[in-house]
Amino acid sequence: MNRRHVLQSVLAGAAAVLQDNALDRVRAASAATSGRSPEEVAGDEDYWSEIGSAFSVDRNVINLNNGYVSPSPRVVQDALRRQLEFSDIGPYHTMVRVLEPQVETVRRRIAQAAGCDSEEIAITRNSSESLENAQYGIDLKPGDEVLTTNQDYPRMIETFRQRERREGIVLKLISFPVPTVGMDDLYRRFEQAVTPRTKLILVCHITNRTGQIFPVKRICEMAKARGIEVIVDRAHAYAQFPFKQADLGCDYYGTSLHKWLLAPIGTGFLYVRREKIPKIWPMMAAPESMNANIRKFEEIGTHPAANHNAISEALTFHQTIGVDRKAARLRYLRSLWTSRVGELPGVRILTSPDPAQSCGIVLVSVKGKAAPKVSDELLDKHRIFTVPIVRPDFEGIRVTPNIYTTVREVEMFASAMEKVAVSAA
Repeated sequence: MNRRHVLQSVLAGAAAVLQDNALDRVRAASAATSGRSPEEVAGDEDYWSEIGSAFSVDRNVINLNNGYVSPSPRVVQDALRRQLEFSDIGPYHTMVRVLEPQVETVRRRIAQAAGCDSEEIAITRNSSESLENAQYGIDLKPGDEVLTTNQDYPRMIETFRQRERREGIVLKLISFPVPTVGMDDLYRRFEQAVTPRTKLILVCHITNRTGQIFPVKRICEMAKARGIEVIVDRAHAYAQFPFKQADLGCDYYGTSLHKWLLAPIGTGFLYVRREKIPKIWPMMAAPESMNANIRKFEEIGTHPAANHNAISEALTFHQTIGVDRKAARLRYLRSLWTSRVGELPGVRILTSPDPAQSCGIVLVSVKGKAAPKVSDELLDKHRIFTVPIVRPDFEGIRVTPNIYTTVREVEMFASAMEKVAVSAA
């Protein structure tokens, strides 16, 4: 072995040891906080410092756009890299024969965490792929009505728009004020929009624009009593705050795992209630023999096994912390900056502070300054990433920290917003 190979081996071994130590420290820190409430741990900076040390993020910028995609902890990055390298040794054997079957372990672990049967979980690449399988797969006739809100994800709305153009179904969009009046009002808007022709409802568990949580179970119960099926868009809900399938009662839902679970980019899953699987057509063709098999939704052709296999490492990291602690931390960080920024002249928080109605996603507007200009100013002058949201009825910047975000970074954002508010006055 030449010197270069020796050095590479030493560096690889050192990196593995450092990562093992980081994960051990996260485990030890989590064990040390057992017996304390999530709310108590939410403000424990020693604990969250250990969590943050497990990431390799660039601290020269403040990323408050974790709602698009979040960085993975190093243990996930290492698993992905390791399996990609192994795949390339001899892809048919190493990737197809050795690594690909491990997706069944991933399926079982996700199902256990989600509180459902593993035969109800299809591993996908993102929320869009998951949801479109359900949206396109359900048989609808001309004139059949589909309900959703005008604040669901644009791709999901466009999916039904295409079915309108192609098949003659009718898409009805429900509007609601921002900020909302409350959960009862959201429920009533769905209930009042239902007609005898309504066959399907699509509802966000939590919206991607304002972070508004919806009364999903009530909507599902109302729909079930009327023979209406429900798809839940959980792109931002899974692993951001605690919920099991029994808490929803829906027929289908889709989510991305590269947001709040911190899994590799290009991972997600689709849930289909078991008895519904045979009636749903997959987007990409599968043989008739797979009609009742959840895996028919995974028939996408050649794809890397490493991405979906590394989901297991993300689940381990997530479960070591605990979703209750994660949600409490996100709400704690939210309260730190909204309590300061919300008091500024001309600044308005457009997301409810009620823990039942929101978690880590917040929309904030500045009077007299367009949202894109606010976002640009934060990036250009303060190196802070946010997302401008612009709609005919409201606009603002979306702020989404994550568990690696520090209190200092949140305070720097609040100070930057103070400067933005002064410049807008």
